[in-house]
Amino acid sequence: MRLVDLSEPLALHDVLDVAFARAQAHCGPLARRRIERARAVVDAFLLEHETPRYGINTGFGALAEVVIPIHQVQALQTNLLRSHATGVGTPFATEIVRAIMLLRAKVLAQGHSGVRPVIVDTLCAMLRAGVHPVVPCQGSVGASGDLAPLAHLALVLIGEGEAEFQGVVMPAAQAMAAAGVPTVALEAKEGLSLINGTQVMTAVAVLAWQRSENLLRCADIAGAMTIEAQLGSVKASDPRIAALRTYEGHAAVASNVRVLCAGSPLVHSHAHCHKVQDPYSLRCMPQVHGAVRGAVKFLRETLEVEVNAVTDNPLIFLEEGQDPREGEILSGGNFHGQPVSIACDVARLALVSLGSMSERRIEQLVNPMLSSGLPAFLAPDSGLNSGFMIAQVTAASLVSESRGLAMPASVDSIPSSANREDHVSMGPIAARRLLDVVGNLEHVVAIEVLCAAQGIDERAPLTPGKGTSAAWQTLRQVVPVLDSDRVLYPDIHAATRLLRSGDLLTAVEAALGQPLA
Repeated sequence: MRLVDLSEPLALHDVLDVAFARAQAHCGPLARRRIERARAVVDAFLLEHETPRYGINTGFGALAEVVIPIHQVQALQTNLLRSHATGVGTPFATEIVRAIMLLRAKVLAQGHSGVRPVIVDTLCAMLRAGVHPVVPCQGSVGASGDLAPLAHLALVLIGEGEAEFQGVVMPAAQAMAAAGVPTVALEAKEGLSLINGTQVMTAVAVLAWQRSENLLRCADIAGAMTIEAQLGSVKASDPRIAALRTYEGHAAVASNVRVLCAGSPLVHSHAHCHKVQDPYSLRCMPQVHGAVRGAVKFLRETLEVEVNAVTDNPLIFLEEGQDPREGEILSGGNFHGQPVSIACDVARLALVSLGSMSERRIEQLVNPMLSSGLPAFLAPDSGLNSGFMIAQVTAASLVSESRGLAMPASVDSIPSSANREDHVSMGPIAARRLLDVVGNLEHVVAIEVLCAAQGIDERAPLTPGKGTSAAWQTLRQVVPVLDSDRVLYPDIHAATRLLRSGDLLTAVEAALGQPLA
């Protein structure tokens, strides 16, 4: 079993491995020393000071000026978790919860939060044993961290709330006991350190990013298949055109189209036809798909920072060799989710354009006024059969819904906590909408693959290029050619699974002998 050392920087694939492959997390010696040093500062402060320090001996949010007697600081932390566990809505999937747990452990292992090592050890033990807190997906505005959902997660450490263990949801205390993971009694600052941060929005965004990266390449495959089925041209993907507008994404998509269609009898069959230019949904794929890639790259770069960021508050600072009594406790705003919120908004907005292009290419294939001689709606015996008529309608519906979801969440702000938190990020909403949009567009691109494959079948005996042929053949292993009307939703689901699993991309790259850009 792969072990992720919290002493080392996290890569995005580490988060995905823990989420999906059940990799484990480990608090290595370096992280443990950092945690212990920061905790020593908190302990020294409690022994020697009565000065208010937020979250250690004060109330929270608008109650920050209320000083808590030292004999009540433990109760303060427990009360915090109970009062903040106000989440509603469908619980997050187990994969997302595992990612949240890892990211929260990573924050605490950086040694600026002031918790005891047992807190990180317990999170790691829960991951190892498969104790997954039930975390509702709604309730965070993404400002003082993802307070409500993280409180649901943190409750399980103290034996409260609910958790899933071995596929069964049960009271947290029962789950922890069955898994052999001891619960903890919180000390000063530990409750606050468990809920202050951006780990919920970040976990959702990491999983959405992974699916987005796969979707980008599948959209290139679908578009290349449509070019061939539509007797389109690959000249718009000439590298000389890309060189005059030096966007990395433009060049990558143009390269993919050329590689996918290389040697295609379908493309060569109409080299001297009367058509001068293809419609934009075919001709401008490098420009539009490439721009989307730039937005997804921005998301990836933001997440690479965020998975290693310390987003707690207040933060503990102690130089190597310095006496804990000389350490500093500083209040700041690293918990604010604006960087993640903006990145999710940008990626989501861009991905809708990817889906819109795909839907327009579907229209090119099914509309007899546009489809270069293909049967109306790709239906055998059109009229008796409706073919892919309503599959296009489904794609249009999904694109329209995604346009509504593209409304930026990061521009919204509803002040909370008696206006102490007077600007919030709405980052969790931005991330969840991103995941929803990716899911919608996976269906849209899958429908395009179905339609393009049907169009390629109609062009027989001419065949597609090496890469597009691999995509066509891979689809035909799970979805037969449409020779008369049948119930289509199983075909759409099968094609979507092929895309979402990565199997379509894997088959194409294996046939090409190289990865797509």
